[in-house]
Amino acid sequence: MDSSSISLSVWDESSQLDLVDTSSSQRQEPASSAIVPQETVGASRYREFIDRVLWNGGSSFDAWLNAASFQVSQVLLNLPFTFAQMGMASGITFQLLYGMMGSWVSYIMTSVYLTYLATQGSQQKKNHVVQWYEVMEFFLGPWGKGATLLLYFCGLSSAAMIQMVACASAAYYINDNLDKRTWTLVLGPFMFLGVLLPSPRNYRMWSFAGIIMTTYVAWYLTIAAAVQGRDPGVKHTGPHSLENYFLGASNIIYTFGGHGLTVELAGSMWKPRDFKRVYFYAVLYTLTLTLPSASTVYWAFGDRMLHNANAFAVLPRTKFRDAAVVLIIIHQFFEFGLVALPFFIMCEKLFGIHHSNYYLLKVAARIPVFLLIWFCAIMLPFFGPIDSFNGSFFTTLAVYFLPCLTHMIVFRSEKARKSSFEQPPFWIRSWAGMYCINLGVILWVVVVGVGIGGWATISNLTRQVRTFGLFARCYQCPPKS
Repeated sequence: MDSSSISLSVWDESSQLDLVDTSSSQRQEPASSAIVPQETVGASRYREFIDRVLWNGGSSFDAWLNAASFQVSQVLLNLPFTFAQMGMASGITFQLLYGMMGSWVSYIMTSVYLTYLATQGSQQKKNHVVQWYEVMEFFLGPWGKGATLLLYFCGLSSAAMIQMVACASAAYYINDNLDKRTWTLVLGPFMFLGVLLPSPRNYRMWSFAGIIMTTYVAWYLTIAAAVQGRDPGVKHTGPHSLENYFLGASNIIYTFGGHGLTVELAGSMWKPRDFKRVYFYAVLYTLTLTLPSASTVYWAFGDRMLHNANAFAVLPRTKFRDAAVVLIIIHQFFEFGLVALPFFIMCEKLFGIHHSNYYLLKVAARIPVFLLIWFCAIMLPFFGPIDSFNGSFFTTLAVYFLPCLTHMIVFRSEKARKSSFEQPPFWIRSWAGMYCINLGVILWVVVVGVGIGGWATISNLTRQVRTFGLFARCYQCPPKS
């Protein structure tokens, strides 16, 4: 379908209302007015209350919880390593830059998604979860679908793998009697819990807990490093090389790639249109955690962080550090599920069971995907380098390059722009300005992300494989006395 032929002016008033507020479609009216025993009514109301409070959430606050919880987790532990690679000033600048770019692309993706809903939403089955590759197929045809599926397959699987690797790396600092590879094997079954949650709407309780956990970890790192003080003779000589500099930049672009789940998270909201603001607030909150923790740890330990991709490695073992390790591991159990969820849904659609009412059948289809990710985490346990590799290729192309290009194509005609559900924001006011920003993002990520960043991450990952080998037993473990 040619995007220039899309016109939203044909909607009736009720269609527009449904797009803005879908909460009414999620509520079910009683089937009859027959008299029901009081005990049954009480039990039903109790179950409804529990479901509403702990389980089934589609509000803007729920979306913020999911977005913020997904955005920041194990990256807290390796951002000081990134600062050592780039230097303090560049580390802070790139976090602000990619935070703004991520917020912009989330806005772009929301706009395209709303246009898709306006034309196709009424044709979707009630329990269908729309994904970005379906939006791409509608506007760009088979090549858009194929490119998105490939990048999302690689990006989401590697992001889920990173959660497993990070869990094992963190657990090692509580009990180093087990090497990191063994910890990956031990913790894998707990990660499987994330397979059991059906959709982002069901993460309310876990995402709320995740925000508390990551906030504790971030401020533990900040306070512990400040109390510890600077190492005697500490040096801050970053960046050490062009390769190190762009390795750090690639890790930061991965850190702020959470808008890749825009369609899934917006689709789980009662009011999908609000997600563009939700994600912006999630990024602001993320910066309140990443900037203080990364800068303080780097200030205290300097170049020593170059050889410690995990910030726990340089902090003394205390009950507070052990608590931080436990909390980050628990959070990553459920973040793994949130990261892998779009991947799982893709597989459900591939096997033709996405619309099935048999929940256990869907769980069974997710198990092979989980086992593949688990195997890859054991094979490539390079905490830090694989974050950068994901950022320079999969995150850059899938959640920066393609969304901006798609927006430019969809709204290339004057007719499509006039009938767009989302007009340019008040601080731009013109479509030409939006095109300039999109083009700037595309050029930046192609040159800095895929180009120079790709060279740096491939060189580094190849070196790690040669040094430690595949299925490394204990990556970057200090020698035992």
